Parts: sequence; structure tokens; C-alpha cells
Amino acid sequence: PLPTQGSLLYLDTLRAAFPQALAPRGTALLSWAPGHPYAPAGWPLPSLYCTPSEAGALPSRAAALRVQLLFALRARALRVLEAGLAAELHDALAALHTGWPGLAQDLALGRLSPQPGLPEDVRGRLQALLAPDRVRAAELQAECARGFEGIVQRLWPQLEVLVVGTAHGAEQLYCDALRQADCKGLPFYCPFYQAAGALLGVNLWPEEPVPRFLLCPDWAFCEFLPCPAKEELRTVLLGELWEGREYELVLTARPGEYRCRAGEVLRVAGFHKQCPVVEHVRRDSQALSVRGESITEERFCRSLCRAVGMWPGARLVDYICVESALLGASSGASAPHYEVFVELRGLRDLSEGQRYKLDQCLQEDFPIYKSFRFKGSIGPLRLHLVGAGAFARLREALGSPLPMPRVLREERLLQLIQSTVVS
Repeated sequence: PLPTQGSLLYLDTLRAAFPQALAPRGTALLSWAPGHPYAPAGWPLPSLYCTPSEAGALPSRAAALRVQLLFALRARALRVLEAGLAAELHDALAALHTGWPGLAQDLALGRLSPQPGLPEDVRGRLQALLAPDRVRAAELQAECARGFEGIVQRLWPQLEVLVVGTAHGAEQLYCDALRQADCKGLPFYCPFYQAAGALLGVNLWPEEPVPRFLLCPDWAFCEFLPCPAKEELRTVLLGELWEGREYELVLTARPGEYRCRAGEVLRVAGFHKQCPVVEHVRRDSQALSVRGESITEERFCRSLCRAVGMWPGARLVDYICVESALLGASSGASAPHYEVFVELRGLRDLSEGQRYKLDQCLQEDFPIYKSFRFKGSIGPLRLHLVGAGAFARLREALGSPLPMPRVLREERLLQLIQSTVVS
């Protein structure tokens, strides 16, 4: 659970920026916490939520998000829509795109349709909380029939803010996609910075586009390694940080736990009442390195987005990249290389020339990668398109409410994503 101080700081910040945000039952939750009843994000005011806690603990991620979406749709006067991850908000709205006729029917009849991953006893308990609402069902049908651009504000006209648990790294892809389409016109607020299961900071500036977090000194024991690392690894403490510099986080979450390098790199953006304010820069723990080139997830994502911008009509939904060694003999006899799996909207296939654009962008952005490619010690990158919804299914198979790694190292997950390749 989060420290109570963190919860109260969040609630006070939310109320100050969005005065009606703390209305009773005015917040809906879209978040999956499998295996245990979920008290939404540990807040001390559960009466804020219109979402039954049991809905988020279902064994199936897809079922949990659909049930939570149904309860959210009942509440027309919603003020806050909260998701553990931006990807969860995206996947719930994708379920709305494809399943709105069934959701409208459930609203009209006050029922919860049977579905995989929704046990009958749980369905009965949740259905007892519903009542027929034909007016709201008709409104849902009318708005979805108009299309889905700006659908969130049309369905919930009093909505003030979207709260997401994580908005950096590849999760930023989902925030950007939602801003451009379903959630157009609404602000996103990422309230907390967490690493290795520990809460480290809170965002006191909800209306700023780039999340900044105030590091709170008594929530966990933090040390910092200056970047770039020197030969002698000596950590510094909170009071020794310099504005404008980057540091790798070293964390001891609670007394008696292991001290570890979290793989997170932060930039000190300033100070607030002598406490440092940081921005997340990258995760060095997620890096590609078939020949020691060490391309981080965030920098790879920037190159990929640049390549996608050269494919007319394409929008990147999500991606993963694996080192060819994970494929074994199926990767062929070529030199070690990257295998990239992408889900796109607006484009069904790519020419060989378009596929090469990504390799070209990587060579332009990373001289060391270009050098290895020139020598032939790294082979040509291979790009695969996967079917719609492939990454939502991959997140379910991962079985974790944490952000999905985009540098994939698990063979079972690789086999799943390979099964969805369309070209």
C-alpha cells in the first residue's frame, strides 16, 4: 500500500487543480489487480469510486476491464477516470470500440453478460449492483454511432481529468494516442513515481504536460549514482543532488530488503522546499545489446516513432523488440540482429523499403549501431506486423499489472506474439 501521506498529497493536489474531482462516487477505475480484492490505489477515501473493488480482481484482464467499463458507463456525472496504466485505459476503450452494442444492451437490461474469465458467483454479486437504465443505454448507442473521436468527453461531459499510474517510457505512446483520439481535450495526470514496488515521489503539478515528481525523503531510502558513471561508483544522497544533472537510482525500499540498482535514470528538474524534483529520463535496465551497443528502450522508441512518421497513414499502437538469440535456430544463420514486432493502425502492410526505414533511423541515431552494421557483426533488423489487439493479449498473458517490458526476454511471451504476426 502507498504511504498515507502520499495518498493525501495526491488528493489535495487533485482537489486544488480540479475542484469537483473528489465528488462522492465521481471516480471510475480501470485497473487490473489479479488474485486479490483491490482497494483502489490504496486511497483512504474508497467512497470516491463508483467501481466495485471486486471487479478489478478477476482472473482475466479483459474481463476485469470490461466489467469496470460497464460500471463507469453507468455514471454519467463522472469527474475522474483513473487507470493503473495508460495501456489499461487504451484497452478498455478498445473494448468499447468493438463491444459497445453489447455494453449498451447490458446497461438497458441491468445485467452483466457471461464472459470468459468472469466466474459465475462473482458475476451474480456484481450483477446485483446493477439496475436497468435504458436512457443511458440509448445515449451510449447514439454517441458510439457518431464515431470515437472525443468519445470520452462525449460520454462523460463533466469529466475533468484522466489519472494514469504510469505515463513515461513506452506508456507515453498510449497517452499520446489517447490524447489524439478518444480522450481529445482532456488533461492527463500521473500522480506518483514508483520503482521496485516502492513509492518514491508525488507529482504536485497535475496540469503540466511532462510529469515531475517531488522525492519524499522518508518513504524509502534512496541513493543516486551520477551519470555518466565514473570508474569509482560512489552514491550520493538526496541532499547532495545538483539541479540539471542525471542520476541512476539505488533503492532500499524497506528495512531489511536488498539494496539494488533500480535501473531508473532521473534528471533533477529543481527543488521544492529543499526536496529535489525529478523527471524520469529512461530505464537502463531495458536495453538492447547484441554486441555491447546498449540501446535503451526509450531511445529505441524514439527511433521507431521517427520511422513510423515516414510510413504514410500509419500510427504506432505498441511494439516489442527482441535480440535474435532468443529465437534460437528460427532466426536463421545471419549475424545477431533485432527482431521487432509492431502493431499499427491505418496501415496493413509495409514494403521492403519502408521496413528498412527503421534500420536506417537506428543507424542515423546510434553511430555504434551503424558501425556494427557496416562491419556485418550486427545483421539487418527484421520488422514484423502483428494483428490488432495482439499487445492487449500479450499483457494478459504476462499476468502482471505492472508496465510491460518492450525489450522482451521471455520465450513463452515471444511465442505468443509470434503467433499473431500478419506480415
